Amino acid sequence: MRFFDVITIFPDALDSYFNESILRRAQKKKIVKFTTWDLRDFTKDKHRSVDDKPYGGGVGMILKVDIIFKAVKKALKKNKKTRIILLSAKGKTFTQKEAQRLSKYDQLILISGHYEGVDERVAKYIADEEISIGDYVLTGGEVPAMVICDAVTRLIPGVINKESLKEESTEDLNEYPQYTRPEIFDAKVNPFTKTKQWKVPKILLSGHHKNIEEWKKKQSVAK
Repeated sequence: MRFFDVITIFPDALDSYFNESILRRAQKKKIVKFTTWDLRDFTKDKHRSVDDKPYGGGVGMILKVDIIFKAVKKALKKNKKTRIILLSAKGKTFTQKEAQRLSKYDQLILISGHYEGVDERVAKYIADEEISIGDYVLTGGEVPAMVICDAVTRLIPGVINKESLKEESTEDLNEYPQYTRPEIFDAKVNPFTKTKQWKVPKILLSGHHKNIEEWKKKQSVAK
């Protein structure tokens, strides 16, 4: 079993996603286990404070290193090949290649930042690396955590059919247009285009597998 542990102040946002579709089935098959850790559970003050003002001044609040330390220590499993990841806008960009690398670990601990940021000592002493899912700013690390969990989980043996996984792999951006029934959709009056009948390309209906494969290659993004 592979373990995904997400440290966050909004566990409900993640739990709802992890309990749907393929991720839910993977858990039922005991291939993976998702655990969300509420950072506020590791506080001691009555206000359950997880952040404080930054030294030296600045706008916003910073998540505290001592609270995150306690949460990570609690989530850490013994005798497991573990990678601790801080989700950060300044981290290296997450790609399919990175997902494949991370799929080799027994446990991934994902630290979701929020507010203005995270005490730098988390990146320096606790996390093994920092990862970003893109060159833009998000409210917090919850969405990146879901993205990484999703992308990595589907690469774990038994989660998705091997042929399906190979067919839809984006490692080489080998994607082509796909169609299903109806063969002809009569759009009639529509706000999208003047074309009233939207048809499936004839080549896909020909039954000529060699020609279809050649068409797919030509239509793929990676030409």
